[in-house]
Formats: sequence, structure tokens, C-alpha cells
Amino acid sequence: MKGGYESLIWVNDKDGKEYVCSLDDIKDHFKEAEGLTEEQRNKCFDVNAIVGTERW
Repeated sequence: MKGGYESLIWVNDKDGKEYVCSLDDIKDHFKEAEGLTEEQRNKCFDVNAIVGTERW
């Protein structure tokens, strides 16, 4: 990812998982109703893996 905090987007996938992604990686291809593609998920980070579910 390049840029700072302003270049990131938090995405709730159709399966209920939350990801943080670079706008450059998904901005033109993300459709909320369809969720993230496998390729997009590979470019994003699972927020629960970063923060841990015990804190939420």
C-alpha cells in the first residue's frame, strides 16, 4: 500500500468480515452487494487478524 491513512478504506464484506484496503486496489472494482473478490481479499488485510476479536 502506498500513501497514508487517507488512502485506506474499511470494507465490510458480504460474509460479515471487515477488511482494510488501499483505495487504489479496489476503488473501481468493489461492489458492496457482491463483496470482495478473492484477488481483492489478497490485497487487503483482515481487520480481526490485525486487532484481534477479543477487543471488540
